[in-house]
Amino acid sequence: MTKKEDDMASTDISQTIADMRRYYNSGQTRSVTFRIEQLSKLKSMIRSHEDEIIQALYHDLKKPPFESYASEIGIMYVEIEHAIRHIKSWSHPKRVATPILHFLSSSRIYQEPYGVVLIMGPWNYPFNLLIAPLVGAIAAGNCVVIKPSELAGGMSGTFAGLISKYFHPDYIHAVEGGVETSQQLLAGKFDYIFYTGSTAVGRVVMEAAARNLTPVTLELGGKSPCIVDEDVSLDYAVKRIAWGKFFNAGQTCIAPDYCLVHSAIKDVFLEKMKKTIRDFYGDDPMQSPDYARIVNEKHFQRLTRLLGDGNIIAGGKTDAANLYIAPTLIEGVSLQDGIMQEEIFGPLLPIMAFDRLEQAIDMVNRLPRPLALYFFSNNARNQQEILTKTSYGGGCINDTISHIGSLTLPFGGIGNSGMGAYHGKTSFDTFSHSKSILTRSNLIDMPLRYPPYGNKVTFLKWLFRVIG
Repeated sequence: MTKKEDDMASTDISQTIADMRRYYNSGQTRSVTFRIEQLSKLKSMIRSHEDEIIQALYHDLKKPPFESYASEIGIMYVEIEHAIRHIKSWSHPKRVATPILHFLSSSRIYQEPYGVVLIMGPWNYPFNLLIAPLVGAIAAGNCVVIKPSELAGGMSGTFAGLISKYFHPDYIHAVEGGVETSQQLLAGKFDYIFYTGSTAVGRVVMEAAARNLTPVTLELGGKSPCIVDEDVSLDYAVKRIAWGKFFNAGQTCIAPDYCLVHSAIKDVFLEKMKKTIRDFYGDDPMQSPDYARIVNEKHFQRLTRLLGDGNIIAGGKTDAANLYIAPTLIEGVSLQDGIMQEEIFGPLLPIMAFDRLEQAIDMVNRLPRPLALYFFSNNARNQQEILTKTSYGGGCINDTISHIGSLTLPFGGIGNSGMGAYHGKTSFDTFSHSKSILTRSNLIDMPLRYPPYGNKVTFLKWLFRVIG
């Protein structure tokens, strides 16, 4: 992009933000009726273009239609309907208790939209991870600029086209482009920024937001561990781990990144895992219609390099022309190997053994806090041990990735894996400012607080001893 083109693009983005701010200031988006209408329109948009969305996902990731519908489309209907059903109660001012110190007063919390917000999405679930935060932004009453990932070009174009067809450009506007476009957007003055993607880019987003003191939600990633205890329903555990790991060819921010398996069952675990991969995808997963592909050559080459760590005990086959990497099991790795130094984000599963649960906990705690953790065990004491001695965004006991589908569970990270959360009411809260209002009666006034103070401090001390 030339400097002239860059300046023109920056001007266009600045104008878009200015137009949206005028639209927001008109008060149009604050009506609950308007918000419900827009959420219904969003649902209608998805319903009318399911096939187009599925085709775009196949274009970008060769994502199987079942995975596309389950993780990108069907789950969005649930999210939208939940918001429509509850938006009136979420938006209604909440009366809260008032301390006796403020007698003859009332206290309420008003949820108001931030204003003009920016949502930046990733490439791995390029529809879901734009729509899910958009539902919260609409429900809260904001105007929204949306930046799809350029790495999922098919979905980026499809999404931008649908948004322009269904929504007023001063209300919801999709901006396509690469790194330069993202930089121009981050230079703009937004009232809130919601970013999903890598930790490295998350730091850039937060730094840009800090210049304008803009609050952010960062949905990042990390090395999400899967711990398999000795006392476990192994057949269930293996299937659930394989499903969570190889769904979307491992390109899921909360996919099990590595497995820590009790040494007493490790050999059996590995044999069952090999069999499960064959059951899922056949003897040659490359021929399976149910197995996705790596998003682009850059990520393919990165994952191929990681195959050099440890010993491949299943899979390992690659095909650069088709961006294919087989479901792969690897052992003989250490925390110092490259494959354990970065989020894998692909179908490679390192497997390490432990003898005591304390060892597994120590290994997890030596790495940055992950977005998710999965523990497979029938031992209630060990379950509690994991819950209290490890820190992570969220997770499951005896399952993988399913917690993201619950609207009653806030989804988000901690530390390097992110900040803030969303889904269900938490999405509405994320895109709302809680405005606290105390309303005082004019029936009487308390002269104690006004100067001159004289010896009022004696009475003040007594008062706070009584009410404290």
